[in-house]
Amino acid sequence: MVHTCVVAGCRNRRTPGTTLSFYRFPRDSERKQRWIAAVNREGWVPNDGSRLCSTHFISEMKEPGALEILDKQEARVEAANALLFLQGQGRSAADDPRQEERPGEREREDLVEDSASSSLSTDEDDDDKEPLNNCKRGKFAQASDVPVNFDDTLKALKKENQFLKESVEKMSLSENSLRNDAEKVKFYTGLPNYFVLETVMWLLAPHMDGMKNVKLSKFQQLLLTLMRLRLDLRNQDLAYRFGAKVGTVTRTVHRMVNIMSSTLVPTAVFWPSRAELRKNLPASLRASHPDCAVIIDCFTVPFEEEQPQGGLSGPHGVGSSCNTLKYLIGVAPQGVVTFVSRGVMGNVSDKSLAEGCGFLCKLLPGDVVLATRNLDIGESVAARGALFKIAGACQEEGCGRSEGSPPPDTASETTSVQRHVERVISMVKRRYAMLTGPVESPFTSASERTSTLSTFDKIVQVACALNNLCISAAPLE
Repeated sequence: MVHTCVVAGCRNRRTPGTTLSFYRFPRDSERKQRWIAAVNREGWVPNDGSRLCSTHFISEMKEPGALEILDKQEARVEAANALLFLQGQGRSAADDPRQEERPGEREREDLVEDSASSSLSTDEDDDDKEPLNNCKRGKFAQASDVPVNFDDTLKALKKENQFLKESVEKMSLSENSLRNDAEKVKFYTGLPNYFVLETVMWLLAPHMDGMKNVKLSKFQQLLLTLMRLRLDLRNQDLAYRFGAKVGTVTRTVHRMVNIMSSTLVPTAVFWPSRAELRKNLPASLRASHPDCAVIIDCFTVPFEEEQPQGGLSGPHGVGSSCNTLKYLIGVAPQGVVTFVSRGVMGNVSDKSLAEGCGFLCKLLPGDVVLATRNLDIGESVAARGALFKIAGACQEEGCGRSEGSPPPDTASETTSVQRHVERVISMVKRRYAMLTGPVESPFTSASERTSTLSTFDKIVQVACALNNLCISAAPLE
């Protein structure tokens, strides 16, 4: 608080750094009147804020001994206030800055100025000294009676610090936060548990050594990419979550998709041998289709209507007005994906898609290709020595084309196979929301000059590979 000397003509003010002292008017009425007379202001009456500066007192008041006593008393008051605050008695004052300042300031002024008045007076020196000493003894004794236990305070702070660390760890996306939380792993990655995630990391880590100038760890790069596929989060969102730039997120996703496409897909999406297929053939197909090699169907994914120049070029069929990508997927009777084609424009025929994606090369003479509807590929399959059948429908000899609707005794078989394929396709899309579309333009162009696959084609294949690593939830019983 800033005080101004009340003596007429004096402009001294109490400001930080000043060497002047400012004194409150005495409580004793007789001495107070002498001070008022010395101020020499006609009709003036002091109030609680009235002060006199030290320049208007006799030289004895400025002796080093008196000032030294005042300094010591001020230091003691400050030390006592600090101890009281540490003991928690200053919390109520801390809530209101004004309340914290005024009581401390008032107490300090009372103690210092009363001490100054008692030290500088002559007639009533003994009367003022005793109350001051009693006041000091009471306040300091109260502060010293309650010792500060710094060991307990330190233990409490350490415990609080550990709790905060654990809370932050649970909210973070780190290896430790996912290690013992299968639900969290499943939510962010689509994989069933941390062991599968760790296995994927082990397979990909050797191929990630060449990725330079990336501030994210290998685990963070994999987790970021899986979250992009699983939750279809935008790059800006992932940049906020991982504390990286949007450009870093974009490059990381493309690089990781390429690595997983070349490393993980060949490992998890493959055409099983005929012996393996027959060994694991479900009982529901053993009697009706013992040579079933694959169950096929097509699915589509919408993409952004405005295509960039050069997007979906060549085999993808630029110039079409259709705004969907079409994929041929092959599912083993056991419920795992064994084949997935590249994407073509949605108006491309099934026959052109099957003949151009390499599916027919997988077939062996005598294999049975099962479908739930006519995909118009019977002749192409027959040319490979295999047989195309629509589950439950009558087959015309040699042509592989269905005639009429399925008879009543095979209707249940058709329904079972159809649901089986639909469950696998919907499972992949549910597990990785990015496959539901719409596909963003940067993902529809070829990822490499030497490849006919777009980045999104690789994403579809990677999603199928990751789905195969999970326990099949769509077995054909």
